[in-house]
Amino acid sequence: MLRIGVMSDTHGLLRPEAEHRLAGVDHIIHAGDIGRPEIVERLRLIAPVAAVRGNVDTGAWAGNHPETMTLTLGGYAIHVVHDINDLKLDPVSAAIDVVICGHSHKPLIETRGRVLFLNPGSAGPRRFRLPVTLATLELSAGGPKAMLHHLVGSG
Repeated sequence: MLRIGVMSDTHGLLRPEAEHRLAGVDHIIHAGDIGRPEIVERLRLIAPVAAVRGNVDTGAWAGNHPETMTLTLGGYAIHVVHDINDLKLDPVSAAIDVVICGHSHKPLIETRGRVLFLNPGSAGPRRFRLPVTLATLELSAGGPKAMLHHLVGSG
């Protein structure tokens, strides 16, 4: 089994609670709006990182991150895009098992057909009254399973 940490919309803030929650994961996926290159550098101290850029990720450093990516982890195809409205493929036809997105800051775990859609919410500065969250994704023979984690003390 692989355990993947999934986060989005850090907007330049990597909370100690997020680092603590991600400790021990096998891989980290960041679904964009990273905010600063130091965020990815710090996450790499925890586990290998795959990150896409979001609409606030500008400047030369952001060019190191694609707008979308598809990767295979634990035998599962995972497609990552910052804004779900920019999804340009049919996940079922493309044999995608998990679609990960961010942007809305609204956490979502939903299975559509055989595809798991996961928005980990925002792990960065609180926006409106939305929760501050990240997710973990467990990849095992039983299929992908996502869990949402509220970050304590996030104000």
